[in-house]
Amino acid sequence: MLDRLNMLPVSSFHYKLLVVAGIGWVFDSMDTGLIAFVLPLLIKEWGLTGAQAGMLGSIGLIGMALGAVIAGTIADRIGRKKVFSLTILLYSISTGICAVVPNYESLLVFRFLVGLGLGGELPVAATLVTEYVPGRVRGRFMVMLESFWAIGWLLAALIAYCIIPVTGWRAAFIIGAVPALYTVIIRSHLPESVRYLLKEGRAQEACRIVADLEEKSGVPFKPFTATDLTAHERNISPSFITLWSDRFIKRTVMLWAVWFGIVFSYYGIFMWLPSLVFKQGFAVVKTFEYVLIMTLSQLPGYYSAAWLVDRLGRRYTLSLFLLCSGISSYFFGHAGSVTALLFWGGSMSFFNLGAWGVVYTYTPELYPTSIRGLGCGWAAGFGRIGGMAAPFLVGALLSASWDISGIFYIFASVFVIISIIVISLGTESKKKELESLS
Repeated sequence: MLDRLNMLPVSSFHYKLLVVAGIGWVFDSMDTGLIAFVLPLLIKEWGLTGAQAGMLGSIGLIGMALGAVIAGTIADRIGRKKVFSLTILLYSISTGICAVVPNYESLLVFRFLVGLGLGGELPVAATLVTEYVPGRVRGRFMVMLESFWAIGWLLAALIAYCIIPVTGWRAAFIIGAVPALYTVIIRSHLPESVRYLLKEGRAQEACRIVADLEEKSGVPFKPFTATDLTAHERNISPSFITLWSDRFIKRTVMLWAVWFGIVFSYYGIFMWLPSLVFKQGFAVVKTFEYVLIMTLSQLPGYYSAAWLVDRLGRRYTLSLFLLCSGISSYFFGHAGSVTALLFWGGSMSFFNLGAWGVVYTYTPELYPTSIRGLGCGWAAGFGRIGGMAAPFLVGALLSASWDISGIFYIFASVFVIISIIVISLGTESKKKELESLS
């Protein structure tokens, strides 16, 4: 069965799956970006301190950490598709409520719920796409999936530039609630994972899906054998302890360290990016323009990572992009002109988001089907601890009168450290089928 699934030619189904899942990532990213662009206005309107503003960024990451762990674990039990839909619905409704909250405390509560849904959706979506795309092109597809994140950030920047100055920040959250309607599309267009169905003993459902895909791809039909009706992996009981067994401990240590470092740096930098640029002396509207320009560089970053990940490999591509992210963030923090700010900001976006694409490719490949959601969820959840700490830390450092260069010393160092960890502990998985990696 899985051999037949892996041998399918890349077809419209795979691209449709990529787009359907990717649109979910667009809305996720847009929601995350909106709070970054709204934050300077909230600071002014509600008179927030740096620590309070940092907590507003961190509370969503607390929700994301819990959401990743809970959704990843549940997805191994009730299926990827159902959890994917429920998490999108949760964060969409919560985002809409953020538009009508009366005070800072209420906004904290609903930003936590937004994070709960957002954190749960990302690893589950990555798992579902990973389990359908053949190993020979999986790296490219997974990085392309992550590239939808940049589109969401662009939409958030456009909303901030075109709508917020006219209507105020609350309208931005109303727009962020639109993804609730998208859950209907997900249910009608996404099949459940064949690998999950086989693990659950639902072989007949898996047969129907594979037969339908073969028919649509023009593959001649042949009867399913007894071998086709079985999973090609040793079924492992999902347990947190399993992640730390001799078989998986090296992978888990490497992934948790990388997730912590990359989430710490990403949210520390990008959650505060409009505010940090504003602190450099630019007007708010101009800040949106500069951030929009820097965000545009994310797309070629993804595309270059997509090209390298199946050629150079996951391990070397990830390590290279992390190292270059560190170099770029160092010089961004020391930029003395608009030209330098834009160049190093664009470079930082290029390499940072390219690295994210590889992380979402790499993580699901390193665990078998029976614990793939669990492994991805815990790695992402642990990473969110870094994301919780970073926005709060930046706010505290700004309140303590740290300059921008000192803050970016920290981010540059973290990038370099996790780059070394990937080279030291990582194993290569390019163009290998999932069963051979388990």
